[in-house]
Amino acid sequence: MRYETPDPLHPVLLPGLIAAEDGLARLDERTARHAVAEGFRERGQFFDAAAALWVAGELVHVEDLVLHDSHMDARAPSHELTIAHGVLRARRRLELAEPGWALTLTGMNALRGEQGAAAVNEARSPQARPGPDGASEAADDADDNPLARQFAELDAAIARSERLLGFHSGSPAEPDPAMPPQRSAEAHGQLGLLFDEDWDEAARLDAWRKILAAADPLPACLGAAVLFDAWERIEPLRRQHWLGSLLVGAYLRSRGKVASHVLAFNTGLKTIRHERRRSKDRLTRLSAFLEAMAMTADLGLKELDRLSLARTQMEMRIKDRRSNSNLPGLIDLVLSRPVVSTAMIARHLGVTQRGALNLVRELGVREITGRGRYRGWGVI
Repeated sequence: MRYETPDPLHPVLLPGLIAAEDGLARLDERTARHAVAEGFRERGQFFDAAAALWVAGELVHVEDLVLHDSHMDARAPSHELTIAHGVLRARRRLELAEPGWALTLTGMNALRGEQGAAAVNEARSPQARPGPDGASEAADDADDNPLARQFAELDAAIARSERLLGFHSGSPAEPDPAMPPQRSAEAHGQLGLLFDEDWDEAARLDAWRKILAAADPLPACLGAAVLFDAWERIEPLRRQHWLGSLLVGAYLRSRGKVASHVLAFNTGLKTIRHERRRSKDRLTRLSAFLEAMAMTADLGLKELDRLSLARTQMEMRIKDRRSNSNLPGLIDLVLSRPVVSTAMIARHLGVTQRGALNLVRELGVREITGRGRYRGWGVI
């Protein structure tokens, strides 16, 4: 797909571009120097993951995502919650990676999960090298390595899985003789119902990455809007369409526009009406995406003010406490999570659940869940 470079001085785009550039610059400057910047980044991960599912038409409660991330689910996790946790993990990986890593071919393959098979093959290749006598060198070291037998069984299971997947995908590889025979026609029919055979993810990703050269000469916000619009039009991935909104934050970070954190673009995008986000007019869509960036910056500045005020109020309550009190640690935990439960506080601070309830009462944190299964507190 060929994209024409929009005019940054276009009357439709110019107001939104100015607002987005100014808002993101203010947000980045305050986040880089703010006392609650670490908590703001951590909370933004959860809010953006939940907003990504909201934009896709699914509802995930932030408190459920927090509990699922801490392995303290109040109920069995739903499919939507699992996807939201995948978004959360991808955002954390972008936060730890170098700026611009996600836009490279290696970064894209890692985020879409295509790097795992290559890494496994590379890790197994030194152990599977045949020796001069035709046997594996790994077998010679079986006596020296107590885990050699377990590794060999794992390698054999992976090899059987690869042969079976290759057989179902139509490759000439044969399945393992120990596996039950499968009918190729039936297998192809089942895969045809699940996957579009004409959908080439690699080619679509290459087409999207070519637009990076057209976006780089533009202002950072407009270039990010162009990349996101291209992602929405091309639809490179079948199951990870939410990755496009995360790449907006990664691109702005690589351009140095928002270098202090990965922008929670979905939190602002969810405030834009669907008719504008999916409009047939390209200028309308770009204007909507620029407005979403400005709204994200505005929400981020308000969140910083809210966390700063909450931190000041809680620190006033512990002003004369003893030096080994657990209350400062509870303040950091409350500021870094949208909601905290009794079990989370107890595990994080190393106290009993009764002690966690006493700490919450002393700190005066507001209860926000109102659920019978568990109680949760947080900063609103």
